[in-house]
This record gives sequence, structure tokens and C-alpha cells, in this order.
Amino acid sequence: MTKSGWPTWKITLALYPFGVGAFAVNVFFASLIGSWVGGPVLTTAWSLFLGALIALPATWYFSKHIRKLMDHADQNN
Repeated sequence: MTKSGWPTWKITLALYPFGVGAFAVNVFFASLIGSWVGGPVLTTAWSLFLGALIALPATWYFSKHIRKLMDHADQNN
């Protein structure tokens, strides 16, 4: 049986911008919580940079999970 649908790398490319946004917001809010104990509040640029850095492996693993779910759904049809 051949795989149908998008490969993992295409799913990753499609979801990466959403991952960057989500992780950038999470990094920024984590820095706000960290400021309660004396840490610095990150700027927008640093939050976006760190969000983009963290989002790449996270989006890749999430895309692999989505691909496995697609394969599982194809087997059940």
C-alpha cells in the first residue's frame, strides 16, 4: 500500500508559521512570569527568534504525528 496525502516535510512547512506564532507567544508569556522573580522581559524580536527556533523541531514532531494519524485512518478505510 502506498501512502496517500502529503509527506511529513510538506505538513511541517504548512504548519511552521502557526508553530512560530504559538511558541513566540508562549516564550513571551514565560518571560513575563520570569520577571516576577527578577528575570528580563523579552522583546518582540527575541520572542519571535526563540519561538522560531523552538518551533522547528516541535512542528516536525507534530507533523510526524499527523502523518501517522493519516496513515492509520487510511488503513481503517
